[in-house]
Amino acid sequence: MSKVINLSKARKARTRADSRAQADANAVRFGRTKAERQIEDAQIAKAKRNLDQHERE
Repeated sequence: MSKVINLSKARKARTRADSRAQADANAVRFGRTKAERQIEDAQIAKAKRNLDQHERE
């Protein structure tokens, strides 16, 4: 015989798992320190300036 499942508990567990997965994805995507963001912004700005300096008229 099959095992009896409480559907509300199963639904809540699935929702919790989905939320945890979304939180992990956000942590990877947005989980950087302020210093890391500033370094990346400085590198992007430097690359843009370098590209603009090599532009032909």
